[in-house]
Amino acid sequence: MTTTTRERGRPRSFDADAALDRAVEVFWRQGYEGTSLTDLTAAMGINRPSMYAAYGNKDELFRRAVARYAEIDMAYARDALARPTGYEVIERFLRANADALTRTDRPAGCLSIQGGLAAGSDDGHVAQFLAASRLAGENALAERLERAVADGDLPAGTDAAGLARYVMVVSEGNAVHAAAGVDRAGLNAVIDIALRAVPRQS
Repeated sequence: MTTTTRERGRPRSFDADAALDRAVEVFWRQGYEGTSLTDLTAAMGINRPSMYAAYGNKDELFRRAVARYAEIDMAYARDALARPTGYEVIERFLRANADALTRTDRPAGCLSIQGGLAAGSDDGHVAQFLAASRLAGENALAERLERAVADGDLPAGTDAAGLARYVMVVSEGNAVHAAAGVDRAGLNAVIDIALRAVPRQS
């Protein structure tokens, strides 16, 4: 998508999606509170009036950045939900998540965790927004695991909601450790242990 704006009466065009991708990376590396408007405009290659015209204020830009992150960087989650069995859903999600957390071309960790770790003057609304975003993903996983129980590929009586929360706790914990420098092999070692707790039909 290309957006045309005006700077001192002269037309200026820029790739709005590419600029948003650069904003994603800034928020990811520095968090919402640690990111200034100057940081954003410098990374995005636009001035403040152009940013406001194309994306709204900092809060609105952050929400759009998170949506872009979910669409692009977390596409693996949608792929995982399409796997044929509950166990495969969980394993694919956790393995692909470990890959995503340790990509060399992206910041380590996860935007939905890193973005709201620091508390500041926003009354916690960014952290609440990110928590709601993660909960939506958890609920989608729980619904898929409920279907797995109904289909018989997870044992009858499996607590689908509890299992989904367990999976998210593992992935979020791995995100924190990846940001602290734990490598992909280290994350996968945790996943190996975590998968032993996933119930399977005998």
